Amino acid sequence: MLHNFGGNHGLYGNVDTVNSGPFEAMSFNDSTMVGTGLTPEGIEQNDMIYELMNEIGWSSKPHNLTEWIVGYSTRRYGQKNPNALNAWHLLLRSVYNCTQYWKDHNHAPLVRRPSLKMNTEVCYNQSYLFEAWKFMYFASPSLANSSTFLYDLVDVTREAAQQLVTQYYIDIKTFYESEDLEKLMTAGGVLVYDLLPELDNLLSSQPQFLLGRWLKDASKMAVTPEEALFYDMNARNQITLWGPTGNILDYANKQFGGLVRDYYSKRWRLFLWCLIESLNAHQPFHQEKFIHAVFDVEKAFIYNGKQYSPTPTGNTIDIVKNMFIKYYPNAVKINEGK
Repeated sequence: MLHNFGGNHGLYGNVDTVNSGPFEAMSFNDSTMVGTGLTPEGIEQNDMIYELMNEIGWSSKPHNLTEWIVGYSTRRYGQKNPNALNAWHLLLRSVYNCTQYWKDHNHAPLVRRPSLKMNTEVCYNQSYLFEAWKFMYFASPSLANSSTFLYDLVDVTREAAQQLVTQYYIDIKTFYESEDLEKLMTAGGVLVYDLLPELDNLLSSQPQFLLGRWLKDASKMAVTPEEALFYDMNARNQITLWGPTGNILDYANKQFGGLVRDYYSKRWRLFLWCLIESLNAHQPFHQEKFIHAVFDVEKAFIYNGKQYSPTPTGNTIDIVKNMFIKYYPNAVKINEGK
C-alpha cells in the first residue's frame, strides 16, 4: 500500500480496497503472494488506514468494516463512546471511502500557492465530514483525558477547517469576478484574520501538529551548530519550496502550528491584497506578477531565523469549541445549498 505522497496531512483512504485487495490478489491464478507491505512516502497521518492494512495480514478474510471500526475506536480511546463511534462511522463513509484515483491526495487550496484557477474538488461527501466533526465535538467532554482522542479531534477539526478555507476561496473568487469589492473584503477578512489564525491555534495545541517539533527533530540530528542550522533550513524547505526556486512546490505540504501562521496565512493575505488592488485599479489580476511577489514570502519563511516552540500551547477542547460554535452552522448551510 502506497497511501501517502509527501507525508501530507489530510484525511484520506479507500478502506474497501485495503480490506479486499489482498484477498483478491491471493485468489489470482498461480498467485505467488506471501504477504502485505507498506511503502508510504510519509507516515504520522491517517492512523486508521495503517492499522487496518497491518491487521489484514493476520486475517483469513475481509473484515466487516462496520464492526471493525467499533473495535478500533474502543481500543484507541480506551472506552466505547457513542458519539465517537458515530463520528467514525461517518468518516468511514466519507474521507475513508475515496474510491476514485486521487493523485497526490491533498491539493486543497489551503496548502497550495493561491491563484484564480485552483482545484476545489474533494473525493467525499463533505456533509458527512462536518457531521463527524459535530460528533467528535460532542464526545470531547467524556474523552478529554485520551491523548489519541485529542489528536483525532484536532485532525477532524483541521480537515473541516481545510474545507471551510476552500469555501471562502470560492467566495473570494466569485466576488472578485463579479467585482463586488465589499463582499470580497468581507470573505477575505474572515479567512485571513480569523479562520487561519484559529486553525494555527488549534494545530499548536497538540505536539504532533507543531512546526517546532518538526524543526527540532531535524536539528537534533546535527553534531555542530552550523549543521543544526543547515538541517533546520532543509526541514523548512522540504515542506514548502522543496528546492531553491520552488522546484516541487508544496509537494510535502504539512499543516503545522506556526507554518499556517507564518507561511500559508501570509500567502493568502498577499493574494487577497493583490485582488483588492486589481479591483481598485480596474486592472486584471496578473498571476505571474503575484508569483514573483509571493516567492519572496515563501523564501523569507525558510530563512527567517524564527524559533518555533516544540511545546504545545492552548487548550484543544476550548479551541475546538470556539471554532465549532463559529463555523459549524455556516458549514451546514453551505452543504444544504449544494
